[in-house]
Amino acid sequence: MDKSPDAFRTISEVAEDLDLPQHVLRFWETRFTQIKPMKRGGGRRYYRPQDVELIKGIRHMLYEQGYTIKGVQKLLRDNGNQFLVAVGSGDMKAVEAIAQRKQAEAPLTPAAQPRGTDEEMLVGEARAKPSRRFFGLGKGEEDGPVAADSGKLSRDNRALLQEALFDLLECKRLLDQVR
Repeated sequence: MDKSPDAFRTISEVAEDLDLPQHVLRFWETRFTQIKPMKRGGGRRYYRPQDVELIKGIRHMLYEQGYTIKGVQKLLRDNGNQFLVAVGSGDMKAVEAIAQRKQAEAPLTPAAQPRGTDEEMLVGEARAKPSRRFFGLGKGEEDGPVAADSGKLSRDNRALLQEALFDLLECKRLLDQVR
């Protein structure tokens, strides 16, 4: 007998439904504060239906659209949970409506947009090539190829290294907890 669509799901049920390992769901809880499963005695997790829908959207952006974790965090910060819930459920009309509403709320001219360092500008961009980006969100200026003798990394390589650094720091944190 299947559960009601409104029923809470265990981590194993969510992992099986979304074809994700359980440890990935636990890791995402540390990276996305919006995922808040209810925890019972013994630390057993129960995911609400809205948590599952949000995880579907996060999974889609990371695995299908090629966004980094930081990029999805920026999308959540800029567009809210409902945006990724709509992405996860495939509701493109809702996605477009949310994106248009956000553009209408804060129309900034390029001169008025906040500027940061190069490292700050990397955060929130997709790893995927511009043709695979989701509705063109997260677009930035492309540096293009960098000469081998220039001593500089391309923007894409810096983003990949930044993501690897975050993953290594998380591994170190987990190892420190075990010791």
